[in-house]
Amino acid sequence: MSERRSSWWLSRLATLAILGMGALGLSACGGDEGRVREAAETPVETFLSPSPGEMIPLAGTPTPTFRPLELAPTLVDLDRQLADTGETRSARQRLVQTRVVPQVADEAVIAAMLAVPRHAFVPTQYLDLAYNDHPLPIGYGQTISQPSLVAMMTAMLDLQPGDRVLEIGTGSGYQAAILRELTDQVYTIEIIPELAGTAGRIFDELGYGDIHVTRADGYYGWWEFAPFDAIIVTAAPDHLPAPLSAQLSPDGGRMVIPIGPPGGYQSLWLVQRHGEDVSMERVLDVAFVPFTRETE
Repeated sequence: MSERRSSWWLSRLATLAILGMGALGLSACGGDEGRVREAAETPVETFLSPSPGEMIPLAGTPTPTFRPLELAPTLVDLDRQLADTGETRSARQRLVQTRVVPQVADEAVIAAMLAVPRHAFVPTQYLDLAYNDHPLPIGYGQTISQPSLVAMMTAMLDLQPGDRVLEIGTGSGYQAAILRELTDQVYTIEIIPELAGTAGRIFDELGYGDIHVTRADGYYGWWEFAPFDAIIVTAAPDHLPAPLSAQLSPDGGRMVIPIGPPGGYQSLWLVQRHGEDVSMERVLDVAFVPFTRETE
């Protein structure tokens, strides 16, 4: 336990460094500075309630699922470069050394970032940008997150081998692959069928076939496999989804989630559950794609 807490505090120190960098980046946005300040000053209680008229399902609400490979593209149609060459490994190492290592102290997370070939998760038209530290389009209005942010959010989860982790928003599949390098119990939900199918195919081809991936509305989580030691959300709802909080382990379960209005900047939160008590800590301002619901 002492080693785990030490790792956690090292990660938190790295997070403070990123907080400063994030503030600089957002202040450079000029006219959006007021919106960022407004988000930062919003009371925590605001994020604990759903938007007016939105229903919260009761615990145990079934989650519709399907097998993602039913809609998976063939290898010919995959539009991904799966081979990891000396060139891509060198580019990945440069990215990690220059953009991840200065910000994240967790050695296991750094090793995971070095192991997972990010280029295999982006459309081939963006191959030359795969190891730049910024988001890239993956189709259907979604993006693959910037690597340094992926590393930071992963470190905040403080994952240990054997932890059960749930990802909401599979997207490209890159974040789930990073998680799989840290624990063998990874569950991920994607609402867009084509993205779920593509990610499932990539997982199989890269040796991550034991990642549990399904197509569903991630707002409801995955009750069948709860509780989770950690939950990571890669799209931004405007409040903290009650079903996800309910599926956190009561023994210190942790969730990393961006919360805020669609089309603007959001705040990244660390949520922790101890028994029936849920605490929230605002970390930094971010910009994520909106959280897509089944009814939208």
